[in-house]
Amino acid sequence: MHCSISGEVPEEPVVSKKSGLLYEKRLIERHISDYGKCPITGEPLAMDDIVPVKTGKIVKPRTVQTASIPGMLGMFQNEWDGLMLSNFALEQQLHTARQELSHALYQHDAACRVIARLKKERDEARSLLAQAERQMPTLATAATANAFALSNGKRAAEDDDLGPPGKRIHPGISASIITELTDCNAALSQQRKKRQIPPTLASVDALERYTQLSSHPLHKTSKPGIVSIDIHYSKDVIATGGVDSTAVLFDRPSGQILSTLSGHSKKVTSVKFVAEGDLFLTGSADKTVRIWQGSEEGKYDCRHILKDHTAEVHAVTVHATNNYFVTASLDNTWCFYDLSSGLCLTQVSDTSKSDTSKPEGYTSAAFHPDGLILGTGTSEAVVKIWDVKSQANVAKFDGHVGAVTAISFSENGYFLATAAHDSVKLWDLRKLKNFRTLNLYDPDTPTNSVEFDHSGCYLGVGGSDIRVFQVASVKAEWNCIKTLPDLSGTGRTTCVKFGPDAKYIAVGSMDRNLRIFGLPGDDGQTE
Repeated sequence: MHCSISGEVPEEPVVSKKSGLLYEKRLIERHISDYGKCPITGEPLAMDDIVPVKTGKIVKPRTVQTASIPGMLGMFQNEWDGLMLSNFALEQQLHTARQELSHALYQHDAACRVIARLKKERDEARSLLAQAERQMPTLATAATANAFALSNGKRAAEDDDLGPPGKRIHPGISASIITELTDCNAALSQQRKKRQIPPTLASVDALERYTQLSSHPLHKTSKPGIVSIDIHYSKDVIATGGVDSTAVLFDRPSGQILSTLSGHSKKVTSVKFVAEGDLFLTGSADKTVRIWQGSEEGKYDCRHILKDHTAEVHAVTVHATNNYFVTASLDNTWCFYDLSSGLCLTQVSDTSKSDTSKPEGYTSAAFHPDGLILGTGTSEAVVKIWDVKSQANVAKFDGHVGAVTAISFSENGYFLATAAHDSVKLWDLRKLKNFRTLNLYDPDTPTNSVEFDHSGCYLGVGGSDIRVFQVASVKAEWNCIKTLPDLSGTGRTTCVKFGPDAKYIAVGSMDRNLRIFGLPGDDGQTE
């Protein structure tokens, strides 16, 4: 009796009910589990179709080689020879691998030396370029000092001559500008009544599945940290302002850096695109604001340097007309500028503060969607609402602890969200009161960012993590639909911004990387 598969005497013989063939049990069971048919006839075969055969103890006959001592010695010699040949082949492979590893290490060492030299040359070139860019606006200003008593929003050569008592003369907001602002407000208010939620807006189900799609190291490792973000929605370009005193323009679809803007001497605290045209604004802790003009080649040149503030500039916000913008500073003033000329039309300070012992400055600012109201947050935990036409403070919101780090108006103009060290507060602008407080983090963790999306359907909050809330009414609950971790490892998310139709979320933290969160497989980037 021999197994039909191996041809040897089976240890556990079984027979097929269908074909009557004899098999070794372990061999036929494995074949049935893999193929489900008879290995000889090809007919379907199952485990139930095989029957064990009872036999006496089977003793396998010895092979010819093991039947005698010379045969066994010959078999052992053959196995030893094979073992030695295999060992020799392994030693040859080891020798070859060592040679290749030595050559690779040598090439790596040479490449590291070349890279170090190139980085040194690059840093020297960047330093020279930054010095040249800082000198160019000064030279241009000096050249026009004889023609203009005031330059575009800044003193020219005489700027350094002005001491603290010196006051600049501002023309003010003219009647024609107020008419322009009022007409814009009326048009936007009328459009908002007819506006519907776009069908392309990301759904709640999609937001619940958001995860990190990509991470882009945009800023220097020597001074890590992204402190401001803005997005040009029509171009899908993301701007970041860094602690390394540069602003970076990043093309999200291609994943490429379009331009790195140098010139500020301290961190870039605020970046802002102008929706129409190729203008870009940056505010910095070096007390200046810069207006950058883009070209068709994608390069940006500094068009104006505005030096009206005497302390760190913490916020820049653009009016809905795209013709004016406001800057807010720790010097307790905000400035209203004409965008085309860079001229400061008015500089407003709050004289109503009774306690002057504590210095109060503006740490955040944003225009209402209709453009006639300006919201500012202060270092003394107060939110102030201003009438742009009269530059009067029409409302104050108290209740925060710590500086107001961010403010954002909802698209419908009814709600204002403010973030400070303690929490996020939601205000009803129709009744001028706080209707909800979101205590999201522990007392030692500040809330650094709060942002409504462009449709007004979602609210993003940044602190030790990123949380997305679904916008509801005053009485209804604002539910947290997604919590995204801060993958920077710093525990500080500094800025959060929704992309077009909330298809992604751009996040900056206190490392050098811009992180994009969105729906997996829908990042829109070319690998």
